[in-house]
Amino acid sequence: MSSPEIASLSWGQMKVKGCSTTYKDCKVWPGGSRTWDWRETGTNHSPGVQPADLEEVVQKGVKTVVIGRGMSEALQVPASTVDYLKKNGIEVLVLQTEKAVAEYNALAAQGVKVGGVFHSTC
Repeated sequence: MSSPEIASLSWGQMKVKGCSTTYKDCKVWPGGSRTWDWRETGTNHSPGVQPADLEEVVQKGVKTVVIGRGMSEALQVPASTVDYLKKNGIEVLVLQTEKAVAEYNALAAQGVKVGGVFHSTC
């Protein structure tokens, strides 16, 4: 199963190929995507992305996770979150969201089992 292409990104809006939903923040993995609701894990810009935000994506058997920190990189990614991924044998890329989406799409096009979490505003 391949990772879906992120078809479009603009401030506050993301579209995933094959999905009719427009996301503000989203999670993607091989074969699927859904809204990334920060309230589920108490995530905020600081301290940022928690391991709990990534568990669902990790459980899909990804080899790489791309984290989009927002258009202005306001979303933090603590070392503990990066360590969590590395301890699970997963490569992690933390980038500004436009760069993160480009990198994610490139990896997906190469057939890499890639997942991601993306913040589409600040």
